[in-house]
Amino acid sequence: MSDSNKDLSDPEVSPWERYERGLALKKATLHKAAIDQFEMAAVEPSLAVKAYAQIGLCYKLSGRHEEAVTAFQKALKASPASPKETVQILYVLGRTLESLGRVAETLEAYRWIRREDAAYRDVAERIERLSARRPTVATKKS
Repeated sequence: MSDSNKDLSDPEVSPWERYERGLALKKATLHKAAIDQFEMAAVEPSLAVKAYAQIGLCYKLSGRHEEAVTAFQKALKASPASPKETVQILYVLGRTLESLGRVAETLEAYRWIRREDAAYRDVAERIERLSARRPTVATKKS
């Protein structure tokens, strides 16, 4: 049986190979197939962060932003994530939340990034723009 005819759940295919296949499929814009590969790669703890982040990117590229948010959140909960990976994932999560109009959550992600790396990409400008746009509600204590 040739490699291309093997069952997708073939235990002989390592999570690392699944991850590499997922990257190739994503590059070929075969997002559904890529997601399947990344999900199987995510069983390997050392790949979970990267695999879930890639799943999020595939969903985002497919216009499925809510699913992308969920995948990015899974990536952030998986370990081990380096500080650099965490900031990168938070940035794409923030951009996705921003596209959904979820301003409070977007600001939370961007502010976390700013605490870690004040000069990261355009985060400061995004925070400023979103904060200016965001209505402030004064709460009165009785």
